[in-house]
Amino acid sequence: MEATGRSALYVCCVLLILTEVSSELIHIPSLVHHGIEGKSMLLSVETRYPLEDVEIQGTWSHTRPSSTRTTLVTFTKEATIINMMYRNHLLFKEPNVSLIIRELNHEDEGDYHLNLNIQFNNQTGLVIKEERTVHVTVDVPVSSPVIQKSPSYAVVEDKANATLTCSVERGTRVVFQWLRDNQTLGASNRYHFTQDNSTLFISTVRKEDKGTYHCVASNAVSQGLHSRAVDLNVYYGPYNLEVNSDQGLRTGEVFTINPGELVFFECQADSNPPNSYVWISKSRNATQVIYEGPRLEVRSYKLAQAEEYLCRAFNNVTQKQDETQFTLVVAKYLAGKEKHIQEGSNFPPFAAVVVSSLFIISCMLLFFLKRTCSPKRVLMSIYNRPLSEQKRPHRSGHEDATEDFGIYEFVSVPGKMESAQASCRSLARLESVQDMHTTIYDVIRHVPETPSHSLLE
Repeated sequence: MEATGRSALYVCCVLLILTEVSSELIHIPSLVHHGIEGKSMLLSVETRYPLEDVEIQGTWSHTRPSSTRTTLVTFTKEATIINMMYRNHLLFKEPNVSLIIRELNHEDEGDYHLNLNIQFNNQTGLVIKEERTVHVTVDVPVSSPVIQKSPSYAVVEDKANATLTCSVERGTRVVFQWLRDNQTLGASNRYHFTQDNSTLFISTVRKEDKGTYHCVASNAVSQGLHSRAVDLNVYYGPYNLEVNSDQGLRTGEVFTINPGELVFFECQADSNPPNSYVWISKSRNATQVIYEGPRLEVRSYKLAQAEEYLCRAFNNVTQKQDETQFTLVVAKYLAGKEKHIQEGSNFPPFAAVVVSSLFIISCMLLFFLKRTCSPKRVLMSIYNRPLSEQKRPHRSGHEDATEDFGIYEFVSVPGKMESAQASCRSLARLESVQDMHTTIYDVIRHVPETPSHSLLE
């Protein structure tokens, strides 16, 4: 009874242990294997039971994609039997029941099943069953991809389509990816891909499709390989037309410039190929083409008033055009006459300054010359004062002070000293005249007709 009880307790303990660890008796690190054609592959199995305490029995079998199943290996702890059809192609490894497939080919693809029965010693009738399935693929490494473009020439936006095809010389189950300017492309309303992504169809081409294209090819046994760059040239535009200038002040569509200033305007637009440009002057009376080219030169003194200009850009390939206009205003800081001279003259501002300076100098010279040559008139009145207060000039013939009463006019006489000696004699009677070398005067006396009696007294 005691021995029987110990045996029952031992069996219960073994069953409990096997129940807890049965899922861990074998382990396969990877259930999916990607093999390279012509290379070997190891289907590795890790056993987690003591081999000396168990009895094992199992098989390896292969199911192809066509659902045909073949037994490859049958084994026990003591013996191994390999299918005669695969003896040179398979290698069974004991005691961990791993399987090696030599020189893989496409026939080796499919699912490999491991069925394993495990029985512990001294436990008759207790068998643990383990099953695992490993999926195997066999691929050929990918060669460098190549892009073919159709059409090979540049295309016009909104009118043409483009097709890019990526291909490889070698490789199985190749996955293709497309990049434009190193940015991944995906399907859209205009971007269409074939099932394997090997072909990109663009319908219809637009400006944003212009760029450098790459395709990347890869599979399970090859990392992504990039193709050489292929440029897709697209004729487009004009877009974003604008007029710019480094001179003057711009407010919206109005440019304000200084009088006499030479101003350059540049017309620019995003276009391929470059546009042809036409500048048009718009006035009240007429509209006329004044220049052809991207750069316009305007002389401000030729502007009589604010004028409107228009720049028109035309793409000869896309047959599209765009235009923009602006107003040019000259700052009003010159006087009317100066402004009229500048507007009506072709002389530069420096020449106008020189002419004005010469005119002012000439006027000053004429003024000084006239002042020098014209006689100086000085009036002097001598009133009758008491004889004791008067200083009478020494004059022969009379001594009466009342005779000196009157208004004297001194007239300077330019010229030689000799020609004025007669007039200077009368001047000698006045003691107030001291300097005869500075100016020669002719003295003229004006006597009132009826002098006042009170003044004589």
